[in-house]
Amino acid sequence: MTDPDGALAHPSLPTERVGRARRVIGPDQFETVLLAAQAGARWASTNLWNEYAPAVAAFLRARGSREPDDLTSEVFLAVFDRLDGFSGGEAEFRAFVFTIAYRRLTDELRRRSRRGEHEEWQQELDGRRSPSAEHEALSRLSDDATRALLDGLSPDQRDVMVLRIIADLTVEQVAEVLGKRPGAVKALQRRALETLRKRIARGRTPLGARVDGRE
Repeated sequence: MTDPDGALAHPSLPTERVGRARRVIGPDQFETVLLAAQAGARWASTNLWNEYAPAVAAFLRARGSREPDDLTSEVFLAVFDRLDGFSGGEAEFRAFVFTIAYRRLTDELRRRSRRGEHEEWQQELDGRRSPSAEHEALSRLSDDATRALLDGLSPDQRDVMVLRIIADLTVEQVAEVLGKRPGAVKALQRRALETLRKRIARGRTPLGARVDGRE
């Protein structure tokens, strides 16, 4: 695997936290950028990195990666290595990137498990689009409180919520990443939200009843 023209050389990239930054690639520009990247254009590979790497790093950090920035680089080495074989639009590309990220994270956690290490939850919500009013409440809580809430979810429920919130994936995309049916993802999200509502309500944090139906 190679780094096309140093596309991963971004030491100042703020992967630690994803904010409401302006998108690097507009919806009408994605196809042009993708084709250029597949042709080996450095600027296009750099744009793909800048667009998706912060969310990938935030996802990896939130799900317990010990070296999320290093693992993000590994993810994009794999993305660029397989870029020639990719076809699809922006939604498919986002699912493609996070499928690789999820598999690399699974490999890391499995290696640590074999060594007898415990996975830690290190929540870093990104403050971008959220799937529900529950996330708005979570974003107002302290890191410790958020970590305690999400620690109460099953691993599958945490995967779904983090992919929905941080990766900004649809239900169908999450299903593809996790290798589950969309109906199973919806059920996991519903149970997770029910658990979060109850736990937050006990803490007297106001929550709306609305759940965004975006899929």
